[in-house]
Amino acid sequence: MNDGNDEKLERQIEGVLSGLPLRRAPAELERRVLNELARRAALPWWRRGFAQWPAAVRAGFVILCAVLAGLSLTGGFTQPLELRTFSWVRPLFGLMSTIGNAATSVESLVPPEWIYLTLGVGALLYVLLFGLGVFAYRALYLPHSNTTMIRS
Repeated sequence: MNDGNDEKLERQIEGVLSGLPLRRAPAELERRVLNELARRAALPWWRRGFAQWPAAVRAGFVILCAVLAGLSLTGGFTQPLELRTFSWVRPLFGLMSTIGNAATSVESLVPPEWIYLTLGVGALLYVLLFGLGVFAYRALYLPHSNTTMIRS
């Protein structure tokens, strides 16, 4: 490949395109875009993206998440430390421990080949479902450019 020619061609195309006059957007498109911008600006802060929340609220949210993560991690150690927790925490961790033990028992009984085969079949089914969705979209929603109308 010749990088010098590519860069020269790129500069030439950029020069030609920058010399073209700017075109106005269609009036309907411009109106819809401006209406959408006004609608988004009128949203309350909690309906906007996280980056647009007030700084104090973002900091409080991060601190709350850290506290909840810490509680969830230390919830299993409440009995040896004799800490009081919510009444639903201890049974929930017992249930999670039981499910983990059952999963470990099943995993030791099932050969790894079966697990890999199951994961492969699941991935294949996922790809087939995606392909079916693409086919349905193309068949139902995209205009048919190959078809011609028969005039009588």
